[in-house]
Amino acid sequence: MNERPRTPDEEILQAQAPVVESVRSDEERIERIARELKRGFDLLGDCGCAVSIFGSARTPRDDPMYELAREVARELSQDGMEIITGGGPGIMEAANRGAKDGGSRSIGLNIELPFEQHENHYLDVELTCHYFFTRKLFFVRYSVGFVVFPGGFGTLDELFEALTLSQTGKTRHFPVVLVGSDYWRGLLDWLEDPALAEHMISPPDLELVQVLDEPHHIAAEIFRGAELQGFPCRRGDGSAARGDGAAARGASG
Repeated sequence: MNERPRTPDEEILQAQAPVVESVRSDEERIERIARELKRGFDLLGDCGCAVSIFGSARTPRDDPMYELAREVARELSQDGMEIITGGGPGIMEAANRGAKDGGSRSIGLNIELPFEQHENHYLDVELTCHYFFTRKLFFVRYSVGFVVFPGGFGTLDELFEALTLSQTGKTRHFPVVLVGSDYWRGLLDWLEDPALAEHMISPPDLELVQVLDEPHHIAAEIFRGAELQGFPCRRGDGSAARGDGAAARGASG
């Protein structure tokens, strides 16, 4: 017996599987993808200088990483950097909260899941995506770089998406900063041996990611990438980095 798809992602990605019922035609799927892309482009098109911050939704508010994420976002925000997250709890909430502390726009790109992920209460701009792949496009297109806190599969997915885009020349001057040296040590060791040692990656690939734990150093690296991309960012003067658009809200659909 066929099962109805739980999400639009499942409906399109497993459309060929006999156990998943197809409820749309390919033409309808293309139209829905186009509508989602247009909605995101319309909502986020006035982003100025923005950074995407990732990390676990499971991080509690009393965890030191929660406070560090809030501090990093505040440091970036008070110099005019807009903050983009996945819009949920944990590290995402902390970063959006830090954006509010610092005075820049706080943006959340939520995702439709079988288990509901509720948006946090620190958003100026909210967009709920049906598809992971459109959401990932928005994260990269409207960011000057990624700041990645400890997290699980979703965080790793975004991390390696950014590294692959840089490695293959799809993006340029796009800094990727890992926060939490203890957490990431095993991954970095694996990248050196066996990945690098067995020639699965090249030495320059290791330079695509940095591990930084101090908010000021993280902010400096993100602003350096923004300036290399041509954004007129000036540390200490947020007006040059901010977008001109008014904050919007409630664009889920």
